[in-house]
Amino acid sequence: MNAIDSRPQFLGALEQLEKLVRGLDPALLDHPTPCDAYDLRGLLGHTIGAIHRIAYIGEGGRGLDLPAAAGRIADTDWGGAAGRACARAAAAWADDDKLDREFEVPWGVVTGRLALSGYLMEIVTHTWDIAQVIAPETQLDEDLARRAFTLAQKILPAEPRGGEVPFAEVHPVPDDADIHRRLAAWLGRAV
Repeated sequence: MNAIDSRPQFLGALEQLEKLVRGLDPALLDHPTPCDAYDLRGLLGHTIGAIHRIAYIGEGGRGLDLPAAAGRIADTDWGGAAGRACARAAAAWADDDKLDREFEVPWGVVTGRLALSGYLMEIVTHTWDIAQVIAPETQLDEDLARRAFTLAQKILPAEPRGGEVPFAEVHPVPDDADIHRRLAAWLGRAV
């Protein structure tokens, strides 16, 4: 049994994302993001959808039953949509007993602790992607990024990438790159 409770970091990542998205300028929604597969609107929809997915998993659902997409969100409601998703996820994982139960996530059957850790990595990374468009000067939580980077290095090998491993190759980073850029580069972004 893994004794680490991932919920404080997971909830911190949700709060960080929600705060970033509040007051989003709708004029930015069609801008590209460091996550090449998405413009800002698509990445917000994917990220909010992923939060709903981990909430659904915590409520007892199977991960692949629900797409990692939020559906149609009004251009002026991204902050509200993020808030609703975050509240749902926090409520779904409030019960301590869920940490050691097994859940079916998109990558297999894992404990609640590991499910939350995987989604922590995704949310922290996509929050950085989103921040690069919305407010690149935003100071994101370095401790969350370090935790996500440690997880990424443990669960996503540098090679092979592509195919069944849905991440591009690891990109080099300058020696003075901050932890967020290191995480982004590990997950295939050119930084």
